[in-house]
Amino acid sequence: MGTDSFDYHRMMEDALRGVVREALIRAKERGLPGNHHFYISFRTAAPGVSIPEYLATRYPDEMTIVMQHQFWGLEVEDAGFAVTLSFNKMQERLRIPYAAVTAFADPSVPFGLQFRGGEPAKDTVPPAHLPVPAQRAEDPAAQTAAADKKTGEVVTLDAFRKK
Repeated sequence: MGTDSFDYHRMMEDALRGVVREALIRAKERGLPGNHHFYISFRTAAPGVSIPEYLATRYPDEMTIVMQHQFWGLEVEDAGFAVTLSFNKMQERLRIPYAAVTAFADPSVPFGLQFRGGEPAKDTVPPAHLPVPAQRAEDPAAQTAAADKKTGEVVTLDAFRKK
């Protein structure tokens, strides 16, 4: 079998990270309509990541942020994004390069991407569209509970990962 001199895997991941960038641009310009919200997982120790020290200590490998009701100052650039989120009633500024992103999901649609590039975090699998369990998208009680919860939170995406 030949070697991949074109590094198609890297080109594919770069193109799919463009989907993340475009979604963030639309969220910045238009907000998040309806039930749209983003789960964004990233490697906390990756080059260019800037998060408060207490979060880096608590999540030394990977962290997932939720962008839904409470986020401020979203900046979207070519190499990454910055956003202010609330953690324990304190607003904190995070800067995350796209190269550090390991997963992106909008469960309201459902849609998800997972990335392997660079140094994968523990339990990271090859990139694939992530299936969102049907009960999550269709369960009215879960949607109501999610709508009632209006604070930032850190969650894991284990339920969305392929086994």
